[in-house]
Amino acid sequence: MTRTAILRCAKLPSFVPWEFPNEDKRDTQLKSNQVCRMKTLVLCDDYWHPARVPREGLGALTGVEFTFDWIENARDWSPERMMNYPLVILTKSNNISATDRTGWMTDTAQAAFSDYVRKGNGLLAIHSGTADYAHMPVLRSLLGGVFTHHPEQCLVTMNPRVGHPLSTGSAPFTLKDEHYFMAMDDPQADVFLTTTSEHGEQPGAWRRVEGSGRVAVLTPGHNVEVWLHPSFQALLLNSLRWCGKLL
Repeated sequence: MTRTAILRCAKLPSFVPWEFPNEDKRDTQLKSNQVCRMKTLVLCDDYWHPARVPREGLGALTGVEFTFDWIENARDWSPERMMNYPLVILTKSNNISATDRTGWMTDTAQAAFSDYVRKGNGLLAIHSGTADYAHMPVLRSLLGGVFTHHPEQCLVTMNPRVGHPLSTGSAPFTLKDEHYFMAMDDPQADVFLTTTSEHGEQPGAWRRVEGSGRVAVLTPGHNVEVWLHPSFQALLLNSLRWCGKLL
């Protein structure tokens, strides 16, 4: 099955990584040229970053070609469950949950994420999905860079790279946010957003290829107002589409 925005829905894998809106699930006659939604697994919720923020931010992407399943407690995650999705959003730091700050990104989990992407799947890390992973070498290499620190929340200007396909529909904007400072490990990462504040300038979004899969990172997004801004919504949707091989 090709991953295009409008898909021919004749042959489905047994785990059904696509959903068909407005379709009776008992009906086995799937219509060709029907709009299909890519099933996407979202890992979210940690001590500093409540699940309500990505839930509201992703929920604003109405009428698009994605549907979201949620894991808030990392004990519910497994490599086997993750492999049932062609796309994963990581917006969770290294806490099992908001109430359990135990780390969950073990060596086994890191290897599973790397294997998942290298086999042709997509990974989008947003904000806290880069945090508390500085000493996780496999995941750090997969992301291409990780969070190191941030100053107190301040006005941050997001500057999309003009002419970049993942910046389409996005324009510079300024909002109060955590200004993430990043340690970049992949000098070939394709940066399509920079962030600036009184504290300096940082790479704010990039993409890279790993094996047969794709990885993108968006560092803004502590506050829901950032997620809901039209320009960030465009960056988010473009990144999802690219990671899902729809662009």
